[in-house]
Amino acid sequence: MDNGPSFCSPVSSEENGAENGDSSSNEDGLNDAFGDLAALPVEVGERRPTCLRCRRPQKVCLCPFLPTQPLEVSTCLYIVQHPAEESRVLRTVPLLAACLPQGKCNVIVGRRFNEEKHPELAAVCRDSRTLILYPGPKSQNLDELVQHQEVGTVTHNVIIIDGTWSQAKNMFLKNNLFHLPKQVQLNRTLSSQYVIRTQPSNICLSTLECAAVSLSILEQNDDIQEVLLRPLKALCSFQLQHGAQVHHSKEHLLKNGMYDKPMPKNKRKIKRMEKLVTDHNVCPR
Repeated sequence: MDNGPSFCSPVSSEENGAENGDSSSNEDGLNDAFGDLAALPVEVGERRPTCLRCRRPQKVCLCPFLPTQPLEVSTCLYIVQHPAEESRVLRTVPLLAACLPQGKCNVIVGRRFNEEKHPELAAVCRDSRTLILYPGPKSQNLDELVQHQEVGTVTHNVIIIDGTWSQAKNMFLKNNLFHLPKQVQLNRTLSSQYVIRTQPSNICLSTLECAAVSLSILEQNDDIQEVLLRPLKALCSFQLQHGAQVHHSKEHLLKNGMYDKPMPKNKRKIKRMEKLVTDHNVCPR
């Protein structure tokens, strides 16, 4: 609701001059009031200065935790980002992009993608070297895919969908282009370090974490994972020191009797929540 002055508040007949049959004074008063308001200068809220590299406010810049030079990688990432992620303050994709050379982390925002409007993305999807990271029964473990490849023999493209789990599922199912590349998933038992945002299960990772693990596998260099996770850990540590709370996964809350929201009535949603507790292989979608 607007907490500003209300010009619709009732006034007595003595105040508005109606007792004498004269309403012009009230109209003149309203005109004067609106005129005064129109003459007031418009105050433009100043945005905090932002670091051009990590895209964080300068006072909480994370550049000390970024590599001094972009990581040299042959793999090219394509982050297909749901529009809602653009406005999130604590998003991880800018940190990822800041760690990699220009052109190695391409962010494409949208919900629907086709060959006519997105010819470059369509070409990437049709490339035999392209992989899309999305867990499911048709997915191959990324470790198994590259275990017999020599470093540098194949230069992969990797598509990662950036959004909530429900948004990612919706984008994957409704975009035929995303069904063209080979579907892969991560099989490493890594618990998410992104503790300031709720995940469905303990093994579900943020976009930056997915990219870090994928690149370390494809480049066959575990140091990449450590370097990419450093700014994420710093971000979470800073937020926790300034009042943020640890967000346990839904799996953790259910297993420990801490889930305080009403249980769903829909049978499919109930089964999905049961899967969080019993299935330890893939992130449920």
